[in-house]
Amino acid sequence: MKAFEKNIRKVEPYVPGEQPQRKVIKLNTNENPYAPAPGVTKALEEMNTDRLRLYPDPTAAPLVNALADFYHVNPDQVFVGVGSDDVLSMCFLTFFNSEKPIFFPDITYSFYKVWADLYRIPYECQKLDENFKIVKEDCGVIFPNPNAPTGLYEDLVDVEDIIAHNQDVIVIVDEAYVDFAGRSAIELIDKYENLIIVQTFSKARSMAGMRIGYAISNPTLIKYLNDAKYSFNSYTMNQTSLVCGVEAVKDKAYFEECVNKIIETREWAKEELKNLGFHCLDSKSNFIFAMHPDYDAKE
Repeated sequence: MKAFEKNIRKVEPYVPGEQPQRKVIKLNTNENPYAPAPGVTKALEEMNTDRLRLYPDPTAAPLVNALADFYHVNPDQVFVGVGSDDVLSMCFLTFFNSEKPIFFPDITYSFYKVWADLYRIPYECQKLDENFKIVKEDCGVIFPNPNAPTGLYEDLVDVEDIIAHNQDVIVIVDEAYVDFAGRSAIELIDKYENLIIVQTFSKARSMAGMRIGYAISNPTLIKYLNDAKYSFNSYTMNQTSLVCGVEAVKDKAYFEECVNKIIETREWAKEELKNLGFHCLDSKSNFIFAMHPDYDAKE
């Protein structure tokens, strides 16, 4: 090893889902099968490309305001980034700055370990129970709801219990799939000053290729996030994403229609898999965790 290599930050990187180029039915990254809202297409067709020579609004105000209106919160309670991965990474960088370990489930989104290693954050993985459910007494700090890859959703009363028992740390609820599940913990942000909710446009809003994610919290925590963001990259949201993101948020009827179609298909698929002898967890996401008693999944 060369002398300078000792000081290089080395991590085991997250491996994104394969993007096959051949003709296959592609299910591996949980993308939405339906097109984005019609207003997104129209906005792209009518977009004045001369705007692309200018820097975008560093505050992402049009998108922040649209999200604030949609969720009935104030604009200073919304933070946006380049996909929820960017938002979550910024949360790790901003809020996890202690010698105490952070906790997340052992079966969960694998990027959490990568960010913890990257930012030198100590962490502990807490085991799910025999039914793949989060053990409330052990979990905390960050967890997805619904969880991935299990697809299981924790009722809001259980989520609140986790938050209430972790008042000395920031708690992040990663709700990438919540639109397919049930109530969001956004209802709790005015009750708990240590709570951050992170969501994405990649799943329910059919815009994985546009890279838009956001956090909703109280103004104090959002300010801390923005302070870190502006110290990292002032212009995180490009002009096209801002315009298309606003259009996607505006069309609530189309959003709800697509979500309901996916939920109906999911419930049908669970029954069909059971008819084929599979055991399925009660997924509340847009994917299904299934096992067969007689066949090894890898084989």
